[in-house]
Amino acid sequence: MLLAHAIALAQARSAIAALADRATTPDAAVDYERALLQLDWTHHDITPGITPLLDDPSDVLLAIAETAIDQLSDFGVDALELELVLSMLDAARQKDAN
Repeated sequence: MLLAHAIALAQARSAIAALADRATTPDAAVDYERALLQLDWTHHDITPGITPLLDDPSDVLLAIAETAIDQLSDFGVDALELELVLSMLDAARQKDAN
């Protein structure tokens, strides 16, 4: 794994973990965690650590996660698997907003 790939993956993981931590409902938190597990699965559970918990608003965290996930396709990660993760994030966000 290239350094840029590891950085993008760590950013995505950190943002999703922060979203799960500050979710407003238990269902949303579980869905964010499922998205994180799916992202880890796309890398065969060979993943960098999570950076310290981000303290940005949820919409900023979501944008960070989406941007980092989009960057992962540049490193050969299957685009369909990444779309699944983005879809899971969107579902979690909808539960979090309600």
